[in-house]
Amino acid sequence: MSREDRKAIIRTETQAIARELKSQGKILGGFVATIWVIGIIDLVLGGALNVYGIAPHHIIGLRGILFAPFLHGGLGHLIANTIPFLVLGWFVMLQETSDFFVVTAITMLVSGLGTWVFGSPNSIHVGASGLIFGYLGFLLLRGYFERNFPSILLSLVVGFLYGSTIWGVLPTRPGISWEGHLFGFIGGVIAARLLARKKLS
Repeated sequence: MSREDRKAIIRTETQAIARELKSQGKILGGFVATIWVIGIIDLVLGGALNVYGIAPHHIIGLRGILFAPFLHGGLGHLIANTIPFLVLGWFVMLQETSDFFVVTAITMLVSGLGTWVFGSPNSIHVGASGLIFGYLGFLLLRGYFERNFPSILLSLVVGFLYGSTIWGVLPTRPGISWEGHLFGFIGGVIAARLLARKKLS
């Protein structure tokens, strides 16, 4: 292989990586922009949109499975969720961008249903933290299920950066949806198992 051929291959691979990173940035940016636009509108409306969150044990509350991750209980809640969503969401995409959509869908479903079944009937649950815990569960257990060096390394990095966050699955603070955290984490683990099985088959 000539030097020109090697340069052409490297250039092609670099361009492919740049396109992939650009695509990942657009996906994450689109999600975050949507969350912030809805959050600002909700602030202007005095939190009126939060009625579309998960209302446990009420049939109408099931709509929150779809809407709750895009709603927040105030500006502080929104800001607190933005950075971990971006970081962990991008980590989920690192090996394959499509993993993000699979993990997000499974986590929203499991976290939402778990919260609807086990949450207090007089509460409304909102926020992207269920997704964040789903990404955390997926990334921490991915290395165990896939048993390859990149996945194990990523699990270790995420464990180092966000491992202490796992205590959020316990009912330690009033007003925090630990049910959403717990079942979000479980949803992420389920996604890690399903995707690992698909890749190993």
